[in-house]
Amino acid sequence: KRLIGTGFIGGKSVGMLLAQAILRKTDPKWNDILEPQDSFYIGSEIFYTFLVINDCWWMRRHLSHPATFLEGVEATQQKILSGNFPDYIVEQFKSMLNYYGQSPIIVRSSSLQEDAYGNSFSGKYESVFLANQGQPEERLRNFLEAIKKVYASTIGKDALTYRKSRGLLDSDEQMAILVQRVSGSLYGDYFIPQAAGVGFSFNTFVWDKRIDPKAGLLRLVLGLGTRAVDRRDDDYTRILALNKPELRVEHSLDEISKNSQQRIDVLDLRINRFTTYPFRQLHKELVGFPIEKFAVHDEELIQRMADLNREVDFSWVLTFEHLLSKTNFTKDMAEMLAVLQNAYQCPVDIEFTVNFTDDDSYNINLLQCRPFQVKREIKSIKAPGEIPEENLILQTEGPIIGTSLAVTIDRIIYIEPKIYGQLPVRERHAIARIIGKLNQTQQKGEFKTLLMGPGRWGTSSPSLGIPVNFAEINNVTIICEMAEMHEGLIPDVSLGTHFFNNLVELEMLYFAIHPQKEGNILKRDFFRSHTNQLLSLVPDAEGYEETIKVIDINESDPMKSIVVNFNALTQKGYCYLIDKEISAL
Repeated sequence: KRLIGTGFIGGKSVGMLLAQAILRKTDPKWNDILEPQDSFYIGSEIFYTFLVINDCWWMRRHLSHPATFLEGVEATQQKILSGNFPDYIVEQFKSMLNYYGQSPIIVRSSSLQEDAYGNSFSGKYESVFLANQGQPEERLRNFLEAIKKVYASTIGKDALTYRKSRGLLDSDEQMAILVQRVSGSLYGDYFIPQAAGVGFSFNTFVWDKRIDPKAGLLRLVLGLGTRAVDRRDDDYTRILALNKPELRVEHSLDEISKNSQQRIDVLDLRINRFTTYPFRQLHKELVGFPIEKFAVHDEELIQRMADLNREVDFSWVLTFEHLLSKTNFTKDMAEMLAVLQNAYQCPVDIEFTVNFTDDDSYNINLLQCRPFQVKREIKSIKAPGEIPEENLILQTEGPIIGTSLAVTIDRIIYIEPKIYGQLPVRERHAIARIIGKLNQTQQKGEFKTLLMGPGRWGTSSPSLGIPVNFAEINNVTIICEMAEMHEGLIPDVSLGTHFFNNLVELEMLYFAIHPQKEGNILKRDFFRSHTNQLLSLVPDAEGYEETIKVIDINESDPMKSIVVNFNALTQKGYCYLIDKEISAL
């Protein structure tokens, strides 16, 4: 009754169903806590049928050859998006939509290789929210377009590049579809879950010595979980270590307020689509929403305004304190992740929603579960000892996320913040493409590269960083974000997102450096005094030599080596020069 067509239902669907079954079998209490899932599965054979009848089969096959895998991507995607389904399949889609009525739904990818051991495909394929309002014809049309968007994403450049890097380009990748009723309720004109997020049974960010990495981590947002899994450079989330949920990354009440979530993703039923609104605006319009379960008033702000005889029009701060400290939520989530990790025999990564049902009772909807591709230990490493002032390149006190690392580096790619910050948007995109070309001059593991840039790597807003896609930096060993363009640069913008999961999967270390903060040092003269190898590697990058510095130490100073020492437990990192004879010992 729930399967449309034939074939496989794919990795995402299997992971969701398996995880829920594991929990329910482990302890009867999960029958009361877990929200019943309400899903349909569109079999992978419908994907093949669609490709054949719309003359896309051979075009797609052309993209599976290493020599031609990016040729004709846009034309093939457009042909898929303009394709049609057979009438007998459309009739089955109509029956499913009649079942859901005008309840919001989400159309999710669920390919054969997705969420598998060894290859997560995190963020590589599309998922589409549908408010699902209007006449049956309109709802059907929107649903068909959503499926075609998912199908077209199977041959997106990011997906193809990822498959090539994992040796999967010519393997059979059939796309099934998971259709789910959106978890949540209607508050005024907006449909949202009360809270949503991602969870990891292993925590790669140990910002305090009291944190146990094996206890796991959550990343929470109010509203739809897209703000937890997609990288949002204009906002923040609530990060918590499950063995110490009260610990904050921030160090003051002012930082907590400033770095709290400011924008909410919703399904706006008035305009029949997914959209985003400021929390300041939305909180008054969420009729019946239990805001006190997730936010507190900024008492310092209220007092300051009172001292000035001024009224406060908005004082809510999203801290999730009631959920975290007055309920069993963190205990239940820690147990859930531990049970699933034990069953999977490896760390896991989940997506979920949570909705209060009555007083402090709640339901958790487990939407996704997959293996988390991470080393299970974060070890401390020996500090480098005293580093001569003239040899130090940089020093940071975190955040450092990933596995501790002490290695010799072959290359540093450094983007000059001041010059980059003056470039127009078009040239910032050009810088990103040059980074991609530099990335292709080396193979993963062959060269160890430290990539340093101002603001966010992978941002969609060039004003906040460098708009590379992940395929343009996937051969890098260490990635550094310099807090020079984005004042609010803290790691919870990235932690738990698809972008971050890609870093973890490829065992890339992340760190940030705040040159103006105590304990952070950046010797800019090093990058200006060494020979820039940019044009020898990318000849058509002429004109950008002052913006992009490529230091290959073997070329510029054959008697020296560059060493990095990053300790994820102590949150201290160093990059420095040593004599080559010493590094060989």
